[in-house]
Amino acid sequence: MKNTYFTSYFPLLAILLFSLSLSIRVEMTVIELLKNAGIYEGMKEFFSDGGIQLALLVLLLVLFFMVFAALKLIANTINELSLLFFSKESEGDSLKQIRSGSSIYFIGGALSLLSLYSFIGIAVIFLGATIIYFIYFVFKISSSMSFMGTIGVILFQVIVWSSMMIGVCYIALKVYNSIIASLPI
Repeated sequence: MKNTYFTSYFPLLAILLFSLSLSIRVEMTVIELLKNAGIYEGMKEFFSDGGIQLALLVLLLVLFFMVFAALKLIANTINELSLLFFSKESEGDSLKQIRSGSSIYFIGGALSLLSLYSFIGIAVIFLGATIIYFIYFVFKISSSMSFMGTIGVILFQVIVWSSMMIGVCYIALKVYNSIIASLPI
């Protein structure tokens, strides 16, 4: 099938698959923590085992879906900004060329379901899919750019993503430190 929109649903499926794998893994951890804390038995007075597990799964699935959807929106914006700044073409042919790259994340999402029992496995699969997609992205757009434009896209992507990750980690550490400092010892 040669329709350009054939793979248009792959990003949604990839988000759902990664969200589902993380949700199932986090649900197993949360249930184990609830059992160890003795809270799970009290919850069983109001819900059945299946009801508790289903409620947690749906809640976590929605949470991770929102996170991955936000990441996809940010990634699309960064990709298009880098094309705006460094690409020579103005018709959007580069965007059409990279559209099929969503199958990389779809395959990664499917593989993440095989790694349900490991946070590290899911993270490695997601990171691997991201690196493969980045290489695919640079390879596909390099035909419409000069050598310096390609280097500019790579640097722009690396700087923006690194800045965002460092900023989030810094804020998380500040919040963690303020919580620890406020605990009575």
